Amino acid sequence: MRKFVKRALEKFEKLENNQVKKILRDISGENELLEAVLYSLEYGVIVVDRNHRILFVNKSSRRLIPLINGDIVDLVVWDAVEDKEISLFLIDSLSKQEKVFDRDFTLGNGHQRTISFSLMPLVREKKIHGNLIYIEDVTEKRTREARLRRAESLASLTTLTAGVAHEIKNPLGSIGIHIQLIQKQIKEKDTIETKEIREALDVINEEVTRLNRIVLDFLFAVRPMDSKPELKDFNILVTDLLQFLKYELEEAHVELNVDLGKIPFIEMDEKYIKQALLNIIQNALSAMPDGGTLTVKTFVEDENVFIEIKDTGTGIPDEIQDKIFEPYFTTKDFGSGLGLTLVYKIIKEHLGEIFIHSKQGIGTSFIISFPIPQKERRLLEFAEEGSM
Repeated sequence: MRKFVKRALEKFEKLENNQVKKILRDISGENELLEAVLYSLEYGVIVVDRNHRILFVNKSSRRLIPLINGDIVDLVVWDAVEDKEISLFLIDSLSKQEKVFDRDFTLGNGHQRTISFSLMPLVREKKIHGNLIYIEDVTEKRTREARLRRAESLASLTTLTAGVAHEIKNPLGSIGIHIQLIQKQIKEKDTIETKEIREALDVINEEVTRLNRIVLDFLFAVRPMDSKPELKDFNILVTDLLQFLKYELEEAHVELNVDLGKIPFIEMDEKYIKQALLNIIQNALSAMPDGGTLTVKTFVEDENVFIEIKDTGTGIPDEIQDKIFEPYFTTKDFGSGLGLTLVYKIIKEHLGEIFIHSKQGIGTSFIISFPIPQKERRLLEFAEEGSM
């Protein structure tokens, strides 16, 4: 239809009255259909121009958020909103030309509702002509998500508790046996040989240390993380970690391939991210007992920073790949089984995602993504525009 109207306008002076009337009727009919669709949506839609003045608002917008009475078309959008918090949010986000997805607000005094806002640029012919404001009532959705999180937390806690009980049982049994040995050796004796007792005490000390490690890992897994994210250069962190592991990689006869792309800063707590990457790399080394190749790559894609850590090890069987992040699941003869659980928790704490691709006999690849902060995302977009 749009192409037809453009062609008609080019020949407008040559058109007869009945042809012009037909074009106007067609355009009017199409506009009425579009308005009917927008008015029928259960979601709120507000369209504003480059000066943030309202061009269009559907009925659901009035139902979802408090707007002033009367005709609000041509008003600056934040002046038309009665809620102060939402108004300030619109001033800040629209003035900075930021994309926003799923920003939640709580409305209502008695029956509270959760309203989600998304802001997107209104693009036409590769130019920004304003913004589209999308409004959704997500009260039930957020309630379901909260229930699901509680259920997942309870299930995880149950698994963790069972795992801790199993892990603690062995060292406690060993401690009990060696205490009995000491009691047997000193029973009804005034003087005793210290060598055998010293050996038993060494075992007890080792088991106490093991218990302490199990408890610390458990506490880390269940407690909220005290992370303090800051904007940091992720490539520098990766470089420092690989330098730290240089001699360990050499001793394991592992060749290192590094490909660090041009990426923006991300928000992270360095000590936690280093621990997560270290756990993954140590897993990779365990999977290559006879040596191999470790590839570490960083890159940007779809408004996220990615790191891929790939080994040429034994690989992970398909049937257990979904279980590797579960607490106390391990295929090793040693270790707590919490290493990858802690990795998963750290990545999620940083709003990231972690994926795994593995083939037995070929190797395993861990791919982690982190969201690019809004400020860094805009700087990256501007840099790309300037390079064209």
